[in-house]
Amino acid sequence: MYAAVLLLAAIAIEVAASALLPRTDGFRQVGWSATVIAGYAASIWLLAIVVKTMPVSVTYAIWSGLGTAVVALIGVAYLGESMNWVKALCLGMIVVGVVGLNLAGTHA
Repeated sequence: MYAAVLLLAAIAIEVAASALLPRTDGFRQVGWSATVIAGYAASIWLLAIVVKTMPVSVTYAIWSGLGTAVVALIGVAYLGESMNWVKALCLGMIVVGVVGLNLAGTHA
């Protein structure tokens, strides 16, 4: 349970850092750039703690898959990115894949 909470925190931090990437202006805005780099570092640090108790394959699949899906949704909701049925279907497949890997990892 503790690992799952840390993993969700790692995902949330990574998603926030990714959503802030446009504000870095190609890493020319020092404050925003430092915030993004610190967010990624904190997320990786939390992942390093999580993999002590969860398989790295499952941990990384959940982190990257859910992170990708949530960042895509934030892009549509807040950053003016478009969504069509192909993108929505692909995001759905990512989520299904993450759930499947998680279920397979817990029964291995």
